[in-house]
Amino acid sequence: MTRQKRSDAITKGPSRAAARAMLRATGMSDEDFDKPMVAVINTYSSVTPCNMHLRDLAAPVVEGVREGGGVPVEFGTIVVSDGITMGHEGMRASLMSREVIADSIELAVRGHALDAAVILVGCDKTLPAAAMALSRMDIPGVIFYGGTIAPGCLNDKDVTIQDVFEAVGAHSQGQIGDSELDAVERHACPGAGACGGQFTANTMAMALAFLGLAPLGAGDPPATDEAKAGEAHRCGMLAAKRALEGPDSRHFVTETSLRNAAVSVVASGGSTNAVLHLAAIATEAGVPFSIDIFDELSRIAPVFADMKPGGRYVAVDLYKAGGCRLFGKRLREAGLIVDAPTVSGRTLFEEIDLAEEAPDQKVVRPLDNPLKKTGGLRVLYGQVAPEGAVLKTAGYSDGVFEGTARVFECEEDAFAAVGRGEIKEGHVVVIRYEGPKGGPGMREMLATTAAIAGQGLAGKVALITDGRFSGASHGFVIGHVAPEAALGGPIGLLKDGDRMRIDAEARTIDADIDWDARAKEITPRPPRYMGGAFDKYAALVGSASKGATTTVTEGRS
Repeated sequence: MTRQKRSDAITKGPSRAAARAMLRATGMSDEDFDKPMVAVINTYSSVTPCNMHLRDLAAPVVEGVREGGGVPVEFGTIVVSDGITMGHEGMRASLMSREVIADSIELAVRGHALDAAVILVGCDKTLPAAAMALSRMDIPGVIFYGGTIAPGCLNDKDVTIQDVFEAVGAHSQGQIGDSELDAVERHACPGAGACGGQFTANTMAMALAFLGLAPLGAGDPPATDEAKAGEAHRCGMLAAKRALEGPDSRHFVTETSLRNAAVSVVASGGSTNAVLHLAAIATEAGVPFSIDIFDELSRIAPVFADMKPGGRYVAVDLYKAGGCRLFGKRLREAGLIVDAPTVSGRTLFEEIDLAEEAPDQKVVRPLDNPLKKTGGLRVLYGQVAPEGAVLKTAGYSDGVFEGTARVFECEEDAFAAVGRGEIKEGHVVVIRYEGPKGGPGMREMLATTAAIAGQGLAGKVALITDGRFSGASHGFVIGHVAPEAALGGPIGLLKDGDRMRIDAEARTIDADIDWDARAKEITPRPPRYMGGAFDKYAALVGSASKGATTTVTEGRS
């Protein structure tokens, strides 16, 4: 044994007889008390395909922990499905769940003085929550991603959940009928696994591998692939090894590794949610981090992954092409990442050296022919967003968008207006009071962006919100506007008909109005009280520009 065990606090000495008695009832022995106790924390649920297979994957994880010399201790925590909650009140619970998951992991581990953790994750918020918890507690740990769903197939074409949301928009305009919408719905999700494009789950799985907290390659096999159980076993063994030998999790979360993770997001055309999540992980680890890094990297990093929503392929295709290691190889060839330690025990570059590129693969583009010459994320400032906002342009214009504001106080009103055909080319749709505090919960706007795309208006209409976007959203979309309307942000002063100018190259978002006069006209909407966890969250949550965490840090406003 090379490390002092935290679990000695419950297993050693005469005073701990009662604790040992209870542990013996679970099957532990004297020999087990000399081994590290490793939490196996599962986000399994039968409510979503993203996580419904994690109960089965826990078994090889547990076996791996035992084989590695640890004692597995299993816990469960929650998941809130973004796809199912999208477009209704339940979406307010999504980002909130990230904090609850991280908190529950912390409580279970600290409450039982456990030595390490391996965390099984699937749907969007479970991934950053796992990294936040490990960074906060600074214990040895491994994050194991349950993998992507296979694409559905309809009329010999791959379909994903993104296609369903966009079909809803097309259906609302009479472009497709009931039977066509029904067919897309029935074929889009064929079984277990997280949503298939480079949406939030797959974006964060890749980012956590480049961050060093998830073993590179372990998350790559799809959820139902026969290789998945072997990767689960490997992660269990690694968790036990880290418990025995270290290092702790903050060893991996550094300014260097956070930059590597951010590069993977930008160069893969990944989800804007990663901006929030990496900022939150950095906050928990106490590492300096600015969301401006995404803007800096978008200027120099091409998009090498030809993946939905801005490209053609899904995560299953990336796995067949060579996986995250191959993608990392391209980033290294471009000089965009630097070597760093990872939880596997090998460095990032040593992991990348294991890459095997499939013949004639087309998913990871060559250096001289990227999908896009610059990254798809911009951080904008200006009159509308003094603390910043995030623009996602992948596949769309990087230039100037000028248009007329159509202002809505919630997503439902905007979605209804799109459905009625009231949103036209040149409109700037403004959805406010959907921020972390004002929502509360910072809902995603996928229902609205998908309806716009389904009407053929993606890139022809801009959408601005103090809420956020799904990784499946695409078009000229701007989220995370800060300060949010509920905190008196300028987005709360906009009116229908205001002329707005978004300059992606200059990184500005402005409106042609007299701001001082407007501030005297507008009375901010009173807070939305929902009771229980929602009000607790609204009282504690910080700005989206800092990751929208509820972690209390010195100087938090």
